[in-house]
Amino acid sequence: MNARLSDDGKIIIIRIPYSFKRTGGRKEIIAPEGAESAFLPAARHDEALIKAVVRAHRWQEMLNTGQAESVQDLAGKEKIDPSHVARHLRLTALAPDIVEAILAGRQPESMTLASLRKTFPLEWEYQREQWGFPPRH
Repeated sequence: MNARLSDDGKIIIIRIPYSFKRTGGRKEIIAPEGAESAFLPAARHDEALIKAVVRAHRWQEMLNTGQAESVQDLAGKEKIDPSHVARHLRLTALAPDIVEAILAGRQPESMTLASLRKTFPLEWEYQREQWGFPPRH
């Protein structure tokens, strides 16, 4: 970044180097390497991920309240494979702040539905560490 005065001395001209990055059809301004951005990154709502988290909590609630007696019963009611239900139910083990970040569109780029279908730690502090969230005390 550099700054200078205009020839008449009334205007400050500031030049800030930047670049653009395409993300899902949108352009994102990238600050130069080593510079901190004064702006928060734009929310990136992953609709598939949000739906999966919401669905998992709804299914867990159905199991908790007796609306479904088991994963197999729940899968039958939803007309889907029991293994699909079981994989999604694991999302209810995500730390509350991570769920908040997903719903707000502030999850890291590496956190996708595909990445969450793989094994992840159940301990919240290890989840935060794995995906780069700040530790909670």
